[in-house]
This record gives sequence, C-alpha cells and structure tokens, in this order.
Amino acid sequence: MAKPVVDRLERDLAGRAQVLRLSVMDNVGGELALRYRVRGVPTILVLDGQGEVVLTQYGIPDRDAIASAIVELGEQQSP
Repeated sequence: MAKPVVDRLERDLAGRAQVLRLSVMDNVGGELALRYRVRGVPTILVLDGQGEVVLTQYGIPDRDAIASAIVELGEQQSP
C-alpha cells in the first residue's frame, strides 16, 4: 500500500529531493535500519543535507507532511 504513495512522492519531488528505497533485508539497508532505529516497515526518513533526521514516519506515508518537510528544508537552504 505504501508503494504508490512513495512512487508519487518520487515523481512530485524530482529535482528537489532524492528518494532512496532500501530493503532492511540486505546489508546496506539493514545497517541503516540499525543506525536510524527503524522499528517497522515501511519507514520514511527525511534527512537534511548533513544527514540529520528531520522527519520519521512509520506505516503508510503522509505525503503532505513529507512534502512540507522537504519544502521547509529547501527554504532553509536558500540564502
């Protein structure tokens, strides 16, 4: 159920944010799941330019909240 939401976010945010999809079942995804304390699948993390988590969501993604967090990050980056 989360895939269509993430697909749409990826399209909507093209050129403004990079969307990475990782599996907790592979090495890299598993390591990052531990690092960011992922407690469930799916988990959405929005990171700033320094790798700090600014938003975490578990379950079905809230597209509007994610888009708002990314817009806010973009505004913080603008001079």
